[in-house]
Amino acid sequence: MLKKLPLLLVLASSLVWAAPGDDEPPPPVNPTGILSQWTGQLTGQFSQAKQTVGEKTTDLLGQAMGLLGVPYRRGGTSENTGFDCSGFVRHLYEQSFGKLLPHRAAEQAKVTETIDPAELKPGDLVFFNTMKRAFSHVGIYVGDGKFIHSPRAGKSVQVDDMRSAYWQKRFNGARRVDAPAAPSPVAPAQSTPDHKR
Repeated sequence: MLKKLPLLLVLASSLVWAAPGDDEPPPPVNPTGILSQWTGQLTGQFSQAKQTVGEKTTDLLGQAMGLLGVPYRRGGTSENTGFDCSGFVRHLYEQSFGKLLPHRAAEQAKVTETIDPAELKPGDLVFFNTMKRAFSHVGIYVGDGKFIHSPRAGKSVQVDDMRSAYWQKRFNGARRVDAPAAPSPVAPAQSTPDHKR
């Protein structure tokens, strides 16, 4: 348990409550007292995700949570060097589904299917206007109104609540990535004799 404590503290510190101001993202929550509550919620969210989405999406979410604390880096696409928001999404979809998305959030919005926010499922993409232009920020929905993302310089991969005033005001929409279809079974080729016997 002691070995897992630093990871759990990072996980707990990534939670946020409602934004205190309109221009600043919500601050991280003090982890004291919420560690066990959040761990239980996360376990429940993964159980729910497994029931509503496929195994690969559950793996994607597990990988995403494993990247909590990786620092933001503009243009970054690697857990070794850091991620920007779209690099984080791109990395996870490539690792989990073998699907290569564009590296810009606005381009990711263009190549994914628009869905109603009421239809959001874990693994879907959520977009925000954080730079006075549409689709300038992207994250991955994890369930229960929360999403995981690489927010901005000086921050690291964290979970935020879409229902906070800051994120609600900037929400641009939800998108679904079409997972590659499973290959259909190939029927054995029927041999045609070259000549009749």
